[in-house]
Amino acid sequence: MWCRTNTFSGKTSLYTNFARIFIRNLKTRAFILLKYFAFTISFFYFNSIDLSNTQRKTSGLQLTVIRQKWDSAVYAISFIFEVLQKIFTFHKERNISTIVLIRQILFTGYEAVGIILLMAVSIGGIIIIEGNAILPGFPQSKIFYNILVSVVTRELGCLLTAFIIIARSGTAIATELGNMVVNKEIDALLSFGISPVSYLVVPRIFGVVISIVTLSLYFNAAAIIGAWLISAFFAPVNLPDYLYLIFSELTIKDIASSVLKAFSFGFAAASIASYQGLRVNNASTEVPQQTIKAVVKSLTAVILLDVIITVLFYFS
Repeated sequence: MWCRTNTFSGKTSLYTNFARIFIRNLKTRAFILLKYFAFTISFFYFNSIDLSNTQRKTSGLQLTVIRQKWDSAVYAISFIFEVLQKIFTFHKERNISTIVLIRQILFTGYEAVGIILLMAVSIGGIIIIEGNAILPGFPQSKIFYNILVSVVTRELGCLLTAFIIIARSGTAIATELGNMVVNKEIDALLSFGISPVSYLVVPRIFGVVISIVTLSLYFNAAAIIGAWLISAFFAPVNLPDYLYLIFSELTIKDIASSVLKAFSFGFAAASIASYQGLRVNNASTEVPQQTIKAVVKSLTAVILLDVIITVLFYFS
């Protein structure tokens, strides 16, 4: 009896110790699981806070960019309206510098005549050489005169002239006005009550427009004469007959579209270059940046205007 009782009590104490160890391990595992669960919740919570802060910073940056673009758009629109106002009151302004206008015409027009004539004669000769390689006797065919009028007079004359003017005068205008802003010369003009738009921008716009229109006419004439000179090596044509066939293919619509394109290209290139030059704030390092922007935006505007005017005149 004593042995049974002692054995039973030994088994009971063994079971009790085993239960205590199991419960203790269960509590330990539960505590570990609870700790990992709390760590996971805290991890996602703090990440969500960082994410929300990042989103707030991103949204704030987007708002800042939107405000800057809005301010730039408002400034550009006000600049365009002021330029148009000063252009229509050009004859009434006393502080318009005639010297600026004359110098701009000399730099943009006169000094670019050489490269314009060289390019025009080369284009006319290339058309003859390429056409004769495809079709023998090309200078004596009627399609030659049609192609010469369509390619040179309608498109290449104004377009290549505008590209050259943008590369020469557009960069010069943006750089000059940007340096004037950096050197506080614009502030000096404002302190004397002189409008920079009427004194600096409008004469440059008039000079560039006059130069591009004139150089486009020179380009067309030089390309036609250059094509006639090169055609003498393949199939000689008398100059009076050659000019008669050219003018028989040329229409009033072609001349009007060419003049309108030259006028529009000049106005766009000069306005954009002046605008970007005046956008410089205080640092001289901004001048080349604004000059690059002026070139890119001017080329884009010229191409878009060329497409629009071509569609308006010839799309049916």
